[in-house]
Amino acid sequence: MDETAAVPGRPRSAAGRSRDGAEGRVPGEDTGRIEDALTVPLVEAVRDLDGYGGLVYLRSGDRRSLVLAMVSGVPRSLLRSWWRVPVGGALPMAEAYRRDETLWLADERAMMVRFPHFTAGLPYSFGSAYQPVRTGGEAVGVLVVLRSAARTPMDEEAVALALRPAERAMEERLDRLVAGRPDPDSAAHPVEYDDEPVSVRLPTSAAHPVRVGLIDWDLDSDRCTADDDALALLGLDRAAYGGTIADVEARVSPDDLHELRESRHDALRSGRVRSRHFRVRDESRGEEQTGYRPVELWGHLVQGGAGSSRILVGALVDAGGGLTAAEAAERLPDGIFSLDQDGRLTYANRRCEELLGCGREDLFGHYPWEVVTWLRDPAYEDRYRAAMLSQEQVSFLVRRPDGNWLGFVLYPDVHGLTGRVSPTGPPTGTGQGTEAGSDTAGDLGVPVPPPAPVAAARAGALYHVVQMASVLTEAVTVLDVCRAVSEQLLPPFGARELALYTVRDGRMYLLWESGYPEGFLTPFEGVTLDTHLPGVHALTTRLPLFFESPEELSLAYPGITLDRMQAWSFLPLIASGRSVGSCILGWDAPHRFTPDERSALTALSGLAAQAMERARLYDAESAVARGLQEGLLPHRLPRVEGLRTTGRYLPGTQGMAIGGDWYDVITTGRGVALVIGDVEGHSVGAAAVMGQLRSAVHAFAASERPPQEVITHTNRLLSELESDVFATCCYIELDPATGRALAVRAGHPPPLLRHPDGRAETLDLAGGVMLGVQPDSEYPVTALTLAPGSVLALYTDGLVERPGSDIESGIDAVRRRLSQTPADSVEHLADRLVGTARQARERPDDVALLLTAYR
Repeated sequence: MDETAAVPGRPRSAAGRSRDGAEGRVPGEDTGRIEDALTVPLVEAVRDLDGYGGLVYLRSGDRRSLVLAMVSGVPRSLLRSWWRVPVGGALPMAEAYRRDETLWLADERAMMVRFPHFTAGLPYSFGSAYQPVRTGGEAVGVLVVLRSAARTPMDEEAVALALRPAERAMEERLDRLVAGRPDPDSAAHPVEYDDEPVSVRLPTSAAHPVRVGLIDWDLDSDRCTADDDALALLGLDRAAYGGTIADVEARVSPDDLHELRESRHDALRSGRVRSRHFRVRDESRGEEQTGYRPVELWGHLVQGGAGSSRILVGALVDAGGGLTAAEAAERLPDGIFSLDQDGRLTYANRRCEELLGCGREDLFGHYPWEVVTWLRDPAYEDRYRAAMLSQEQVSFLVRRPDGNWLGFVLYPDVHGLTGRVSPTGPPTGTGQGTEAGSDTAGDLGVPVPPPAPVAAARAGALYHVVQMASVLTEAVTVLDVCRAVSEQLLPPFGARELALYTVRDGRMYLLWESGYPEGFLTPFEGVTLDTHLPGVHALTTRLPLFFESPEELSLAYPGITLDRMQAWSFLPLIASGRSVGSCILGWDAPHRFTPDERSALTALSGLAAQAMERARLYDAESAVARGLQEGLLPHRLPRVEGLRTTGRYLPGTQGMAIGGDWYDVITTGRGVALVIGDVEGHSVGAAAVMGQLRSAVHAFAASERPPQEVITHTNRLLSELESDVFATCCYIELDPATGRALAVRAGHPPPLLRHPDGRAETLDLAGGVMLGVQPDSEYPVTALTLAPGSVLALYTDGLVERPGSDIESGIDAVRRRLSQTPADSVEHLADRLVGTARQARERPDDVALLLTAYR
């Protein structure tokens, strides 16, 4: 199967190309797209595990989510709720990614035990295997293979063994893609994905390959030129073929000669031939078993000027497969239909038209439950999902509006399903007068159609509630909550606009919006709680409002400004009895809200309100903590003759966004002390310990103790504090007059030194254990001499640590940047060194930097 042909070509991913151009690339990967590299291994993994579908999740750019990048054998639409899942969520793909190990769930029972809320969204019988996708030894995604639970059971070891070739192939191909990244300081393994999933069709072989041959029939001379395929269809050998239409007629069944001859009249009368059927002799099984093969003739007349021949340019089509099957289906007493993988109708016979009461032209290319109004029940679409996700036969009954019952049987495979529908009696225990909403009947499960059309069914309403609860537990700040609500509400429910408002001082203020025209929400900013607006009323009455058309909304709120949306929900955000704000959702088409959907949206708004209130309190506490930390760090560094110093501090993006990193410049009787330290943890407690250590170091240094004693006393003090935290520190006492220095290192990353000629090196300082580990630890002293024009860089590990990469690589990257950047300005040099960390979406740790230029 050709990789490039299987996947639509559209640039998406961050993977780079090989340094050598075409050399070293995986065949078919010259586009440099991640999904192109993974197509063949994905298909092979499905084959090796005897599965029916496969998925590939890759990490997002912000590393918070796994994004569905590729789908094979399963409709994308059925998985829309899982296009983006949180890395920290209680989901099988997230767990396999976090643990970087294979996970095998043999059936729905295993899924229920391990991931019960995932089962709530996909309550179907299937097995699934989850294999981390790696590059450079780092997990960057997850390969998922779906397998019918009815197949021969497999244990976890056999599954891992079957997936190993695909695992290795994916890692090899991704390694080749990222090997040529042009920026040596870029992320170690730039594999990420933030687009929609790409569908990859599993290979299939036609049961009856269609053969087509071409002919040119001169209607005036009855000469007939045929290519090799046409001669093969006619059972003629080229050496024995005389080149006349009489030779062709000799191969046609006597009963069908009239049909062939009528083709001439069609061409002369209308200029074309459309589907003339006749049979030709078939001697493929030997002369003793001669039979006939049906063929079709299609063509059009080509006629030149006066005196030119009239040529029928035609095609002979082997009709032994599709045509015969279609004709047979038309004669069946039952309705026969076919749906593509996404659930849209591709074929229906006449009997199916009669039973459904709808013409084929109206059904083709559409979901049956959207066209046939009495099939618009979520339970019927659920039967289709059950068939496609379990790959097992599914049966159910439906009652027509006239009270008669129809039986449906669905036969799925990886490319779609074939269905049979036939009249039947009512299920056992269910009378003809059963009302809509009654219990399902019998073992088949009989959903009764509702009295009026409702919205298209959406899978897993319960799942959305559980999933949002899981995502919101990871949201820390108000901004995190708003982003999570937007990601969890818009895609699953099909909404196109979202606005989140908060209440402050009796007025409504916008927190977050998505999808609105620019400036549309400006007039609503700061409205009071007595304003006649649906968002305000939903909050003040604490009742959700749903409007299924612009007419409904305009009738309830005359004169309200409308945009392009056609349906809305206005949800109050109430947390612990306190009014937090409102959530507004808009749909770009008229929308009918089912009871389940209304309940789900209301429940989700409650979860969002609780998370938002928690985040608001967290933000307030964080503001206090950041103020504390800023007060503990030096506001300005002392001016020292012969030195230029500057510092930088970046808080981490996780936890309280504060930590225990600090730096200081302290004048002593012998010169100046350059200090940097890092207390483990990210909390107010870590900041408090940092303040104590900074004060202690300052006091010990100011008392003119030698560097070794400063660190020894500080270590003993931290041990006595019984704070259960440790710290690292690097302390260098420098004499500006001579450039001589004494350095002590306690578990801290080594400093970097840029020489006057621009060469930078990592200083190999002898070191001791971290502060607070052993009260009586000794710390060796290293002597240094700085030449005029040198720059000394002290930093914390947040500057050099990168996910999936060792700290030595990070130190080397900073060292190169220090060497390559002019040292004319320490301010510019400091900004350059922290630039990559400042631009990162995620900083797991704080970053502190102290630069000293010696003149």
